[in-house]
Amino acid sequence: MRRSNVALRLQTGLLDEARRVAEAEGVALNQLINVAVAEKLSALRTEDYFRERAARASIKKAKDVLKRAGKGRPPLRGDEK
Repeated sequence: MRRSNVALRLQTGLLDEARRVAEAEGVALNQLINVAVAEKLSALRTEDYFRERAARASIKKAKDVLKRAGKGRPPLRGDEK
């Protein structure tokens, strides 16, 4: 894995809080920042993924699948709830 150094300017209060959280979690500040960036990127990618999937979706096909769901099979115990 290639590593790079980046100068990061944080507001003093944000940096202080990040240091407190890192210490409370028992991790280095660098690791906390890496995980936070990874989580944010994951959230953004997930949002894009669902947006792309929604653009390809077909409501008619989805309704057709739902009409067939469970046909020919009796309800299972607990389905009534």
